[in-house]
Amino acid sequence: MKLPFRLPWAFAPEQGAVAESKAVGVQGVSLVAGEGEARWTGRSYAALSREGFMRNPVAHRTVRLVAEAAAAIPWLAYRDAQEIDGHPALGLIGRPNARMGGADFFEALYGHLLLSGNAYVEPLAIGTRPAELHLLRPDRVAVVAGADGWPEAYDYRAGSQRRRIAAGGGLLHVKLFHPLDDHLGFPPLAAAQVALDLHNAAARWNKALLDNSARPSGALVYQPKEGGNLSVDQYERLKVELDEGYSGPMRAGRPLLLEGGLDWKSMGLSPKDMDFVEARNGAARDVALAFGVPPMLLGIPGDNTYANYQEANRAFYRLTVLPLVARTAASFSGFLSTLYGEPLRLVPDLDQVAGLSAERDALWARLGAADFLTEEEKRQAVGY
Repeated sequence: MKLPFRLPWAFAPEQGAVAESKAVGVQGVSLVAGEGEARWTGRSYAALSREGFMRNPVAHRTVRLVAEAAAAIPWLAYRDAQEIDGHPALGLIGRPNARMGGADFFEALYGHLLLSGNAYVEPLAIGTRPAELHLLRPDRVAVVAGADGWPEAYDYRAGSQRRRIAAGGGLLHVKLFHPLDDHLGFPPLAAAQVALDLHNAAARWNKALLDNSARPSGALVYQPKEGGNLSVDQYERLKVELDEGYSGPMRAGRPLLLEGGLDWKSMGLSPKDMDFVEARNGAARDVALAFGVPPMLLGIPGDNTYANYQEANRAFYRLTVLPLVARTAASFSGFLSTLYGEPLRLVPDLDQVAGLSAERDALWARLGAADFLTEEEKRQAVGY
């Protein structure tokens, strides 16, 4: 099968960002609409990337933790039950293209999956031999459904350029489960959208309090002995003096100079109202939960159900990283089998996973003490 010799980045530079439809701007939940409804961050790839990965430290670290851990696991190639050392497919995924190594390529691929629910891989062939693999950004790819409802092609847009890629051997589409969409996957961060906006809004609120000396507000009360009210000019002058002389972090703690008849009444928040730390930690735990990362690994206090860090790390690999790598390896197995024209099975090399070293040591100890097993049976039990 001969694939077109075109690089996915060989387009004219974009003249401007494509306008995206978003539910809200960057203010998230801190803005309230006129009808009293909260405004939330949109669920598009760009919105979740900006508000989550690029502006939220919990989402950023969680995505990187999963992507880097999954990308660090090497793969093995099998033909039926026989391991194949030095198969060209292993060299291809070890160095997918001239710009990216294997770890960089798969870290970006897993990042696309976590933020978009979809990842697209386009092969480049020289003659009939697969030569390179390239990632396509998810927000630039659109699924083209055929008359039967199944994808028959994909449209890739970059700037003003557009090209159509045939489904099947022309493009690999890896996606996460989506209960309401037949063609696209559902990103984990979208499930934590409310928690993400709460965490960002709490950070903005705390920043605003710090900018105002951690005092939400106060009141100047005019109580002259002879009675009466401030004139319009006096009122406006007083507002200007407060804004210019006593607002902002550089003027924190400055004593307030009051004229006759003026009295300052502080209106501070109670300790309960000021306690945004627990609210932020709760939102952070929800974000970590959506990705399947134990909060202990992110340094988030509270609700830690693991006895120690090692147990949490082992659960992270067993319940989150390995299932993600296994499903990706299964997708690549069928895709590369088509490209190479032979049955090929790719599986993660669990012996190289540092997070499972304790389990591997326990397995070797049990097999070493099993006198009823032959050396050949012990080798088979550990995967040799």
